[in-house]
Amino acid sequence: MKISNLTKGILKENPIFVQLLGMCPTLAVTTSAMNGVGMGLATTAVLVSSNIAISMLRKFIPSQVRIPAFIVIIASFVTVVGMMMEAFVPALFQSLGLFIPLIVVNCVILARAEAFASKNGVVDSALDGIGMGVGFTLALMVLGAVRELIGNGSIFGFGLLGASYKPALIMILPPGGFLALGLLLALYNNFQIKKAR
Repeated sequence: MKISNLTKGILKENPIFVQLLGMCPTLAVTTSAMNGVGMGLATTAVLVSSNIAISMLRKFIPSQVRIPAFIVIIASFVTVVGMMMEAFVPALFQSLGLFIPLIVVNCVILARAEAFASKNGVVDSALDGIGMGVGFTLALMVLGAVRELIGNGSIFGFGLLGASYKPALIMILPPGGFLALGLLLALYNNFQIKKAR
């Protein structure tokens, strides 16, 4: 068990800011911080569960059918997470809409299944899933918070900039996702370059 398997996904190998994986939900659902957190937690639950299951079954899955087998395992957990969200947080489930079932084909999850869980033990795979999921969730939350703050003047629905603030509505539209992500990627890369010096 290596603790680095838990921490690497948060900054060093962040799925969004470093690996640029999972861009579809990243750009589509981050119109608010709450949507970002909801999608991130749903993806984390699927990621951890599928990593554990794939790691447990890795010696029984023939290499010729590993990708279809991984997708079936991931789809099973996505179905469970989707049903739980619909039952317990229906408003968030409705807000995220089609992107919950699309977690099945989220390249973050499939990449971790192929690159890590299929080659490592259960505990390390669980730690990897948690670390990558936390990194993914934090990145979605930050992106959603930036877009919500500039686009609505609020974060998590709480108004911060007052009634006189003129919202830049472009930030909660699709082009705003690209703009905010580009700015955050530039800031993240600048931080990493300064840290390396």
